[in-house]
Amino acid sequence: MPGPLDGVLVVDLSRALAGPHAAMMLGDLGARVIKVEHPQGGDDSRGWGPPFVGPEDAPESTYFFSCNRNKESVTADLKSDAGKDLLTRLVRRADVLVENFRTGVLDRLGFPVERLHELNPRLVVLSITGFGHDGPEGGRAGYDQIAQGEGGLMSLTGTGPDSPMRVGVPIGDLLAGMYGAYGVVAALHERNRTGRGTVVRTSLLAAIVGVHAFQGTRYTVTGEVPSGQGNHHPSICPYGLFRAEDGLVQIAVGSESLWRRLATAYGMPVDEPGFATNAERVRNRDAVIAAVDAAFADAPLAELLPRLAEIGIPAGEVRTLDRVYDWDQTRSQGLLIEVEHATAGHLTLPGPPVRFDGSSPLQHTAPPALGQHTEAVLAWLDEAEV
Repeated sequence: MPGPLDGVLVVDLSRALAGPHAAMMLGDLGARVIKVEHPQGGDDSRGWGPPFVGPEDAPESTYFFSCNRNKESVTADLKSDAGKDLLTRLVRRADVLVENFRTGVLDRLGFPVERLHELNPRLVVLSITGFGHDGPEGGRAGYDQIAQGEGGLMSLTGTGPDSPMRVGVPIGDLLAGMYGAYGVVAALHERNRTGRGTVVRTSLLAAIVGVHAFQGTRYTVTGEVPSGQGNHHPSICPYGLFRAEDGLVQIAVGSESLWRRLATAYGMPVDEPGFATNAERVRNRDAVIAAVDAAFADAPLAELLPRLAEIGIPAGEVRTLDRVYDWDQTRSQGLLIEVEHATAGHLTLPGPPVRFDGSSPLQHTAPPALGQHTEAVLAWLDEAEV
C-alpha cells in the first residue's frame, strides 16, 4: 500500500544522524528518498563501528542501518561539474531537499536557497544545524553529546549537580530529525495553499530546548534551576526506580488515589505528615523512597508486578534491548521489519513507530549500499527529461 507521502520526492544530502533520520522518517511515510553520497566512503556513518556486518571486503555499519532504511543511494562529488549537474537535475524534480551541512557550505557549492528556488519554486528545504544558522554562535559545528551538554539536558539527566549524564542514544540528533520531518510535512501542506516551497530550519540546540518541558518552565516561570534527580521524578513522588528482592521495578504514582492504594496495600503511612500529599512526599522524598524500597525488598518481581497491576499501580521492569526486541508486545506493534540487503543479506531492523488505521503496512527496503542506485536514478532522470 502507498504511504501518505506517496509521490513525494526527497533528495537527502545529509549525513551522520539528524538529517538522515529526518529523511528516513519521510521515507517511512511513503516518500521516495534519494540519498546523495560522496563516492569516496559515502555518509560518515558508514564507517562508524564496529559492529559491522557483510563481506570483509565491503563491511556495512549497523549504525548506518539505523537511519537509512527506505532510501536509494547515488554517488556524486558535489564539488565537481558532474556532481553539480546531477544535483541540479534532482532539485528540479524534488519536493524536499534535506541538508545538515555547516552554515554556508551549500552556498559555497553553488546552491544557496535562492538558487534552489530558482530551479524549483515549489521545493521545501530542510536545514538542520548544530546551534542554529544565525545568532552569535550560528554556524557552530554540532555534535550530539556537546549539544546535550550545552542545551542543558545532561544537567537534568544525572544524579545531581556534580554528575551530569548523557542520554544513552544521540537524542539531540534524533529529536532534530523528528522536528525537521514534522516541519517538512507542515511545509508541504502549506505549499498546497501557496504553491511555493519554503525553508524549514531546526537545530540540535533547538530540539533539545524544545523538550525541556516542565523542567524549562521551572526556570522560566519561577527562576528555579533544576538538576538531575537520578531515577526519580523531580515533581511526583513516588515515581521512579525501586529495588525488589531479585531485580528492579519502576512505578508511577501520579495521583493521590494511586498513592492511597499503594500505601494501603504495602503498609506505608497514608496520611501522616510528609506522606499525605504529593507536595509533601516530594519534599520528603528520601523517606518515601526508603519506605517503598522497604515494602518491596522481600517481593520477587514475578509476584510484585502482578500485585501492582492488581491494585492499579502503573509499573514495569527494566529490560535490556534483547528482551525488548524479543518481547511479543514489541513485535505486535510492527516495531521490527525484515529486509534484504544487497551485500549483508537478510536483516532484522527496528521499524517505524507510526501506524495508520485501515492501511496495510508499507513494504520497506533495506538501507542501500553505497551508490547502489546511481545507474537506475540516472536512467530515470534521462527518461523523465526526454
